[in-house]
Amino acid sequence: MTISSNAMKRRAFLRVWAAGIALAACGSSVQSGGAKTGGTATATPTPSPKAATKATVELVKGGSFSFTLRLDKAPQTVERFATKARDGFYNNLTFHRVEDWVVQGGDPLGTGTGGGKVPSEYNDLPFKTGAVGIARGADPKINNDSQWFIVKKDSDFLNGQYTNFGQLVTGLDVINGIKIGDRIKTITIE
Repeated sequence: MTISSNAMKRRAFLRVWAAGIALAACGSSVQSGGAKTGGTATATPTPSPKAATKATVELVKGGSFSFTLRLDKAPQTVERFATKARDGFYNNLTFHRVEDWVVQGGDPLGTGTGGGKVPSEYNDLPFKTGAVGIARGADPKINNDSQWFIVKKDSDFLNGQYTNFGQLVTGLDVINGIKIGDRIKTITIE
């Protein structure tokens, strides 16, 4: 009997998950007076990052641009993008698509075919100059989980067809200067 790759991945995930639960159960307990009542000392948990409201993209060749993040209109998309940015996922990835109306990057393969699939998250934000959106394939119910784009001119034909999750606030000149293959140095989330 052979086990599929997906089954092996699920089993590995479940082992890691179970180990994490076991480790969490082994933490120390502290009474309200601060006296330790048993167990082993654990590090103070890191607080959750504050809500993401702005992203600043710095390019390897120099230059940067910033955009607001619309947590109120696309919460899962903003959270996913912010988490990937904070984790360094986008560092050194390229802009693989550059046309007169759009620049697109965030593909881990650099070809426009990489990234995972997540449910779409449509909203009423218009795709005006500087709007930031998430790429998708032929199925409008499924978004890419990492590829994103910025429109360089009004692109109303995208309204209601793609997830809009931000708006450029500075750096349109930098966006207009991006060439295919230009790399993202880092994305800072505020």
